[in-house]
Amino acid sequence: MVEAGGEVQAPTFEEFVAARGPALVRLARGLLRDPDTAEDVVQDVLAKALLHWKRVQAADDPVAYVNRMVVNASTSFWRRAARRERPVAAEDLPDAGRADGTGQVADRDELLTALRTLPTKQRTVLVLRHFEDMPDEQIADLLDVTTGTVRSNAHRGLAALRTALSR
Repeated sequence: MVEAGGEVQAPTFEEFVAARGPALVRLARGLLRDPDTAEDVVQDVLAKALLHWKRVQAADDPVAYVNRMVVNASTSFWRRAARRERPVAAEDLPDAGRADGTGQVADRDELLTALRTLPTKQRTVLVLRHFEDMPDEQIADLLDVTTGTVRSNAHRGLAALRTALSR
């Protein structure tokens, strides 16, 4: 928004959520196994962001700040979930229908399933790079690692996905 004096006014919390909410949910869905859990994580993050909205607005890049909050919350969820999660054999899972008839839904589900088997850093890098279209430098800043670490995690993650999807 631009005020009469020509100054750019920071978006309100409501404007931020309207503009970035769907992208935050996509990010969380890429990082977590369950879409409902992803939405819960984003809701929790947005609740925290609302409580500290002045601090979020004051950040150099509020979008990156909230993205980082989602990544951290997803990582925290994984740590908690690892203690309570019980693996289920593939044959015990319900058969998902092919909604579009072209196999795209099945391909996407297969990709997301394979993506969710990756270690957290590899999965996070691939989601940020390919789902959020972030450059390696921005991912490195967001995760507080070097660009070389981002690239090596991306390389290893992609190799693992290729192996998993070629079976």
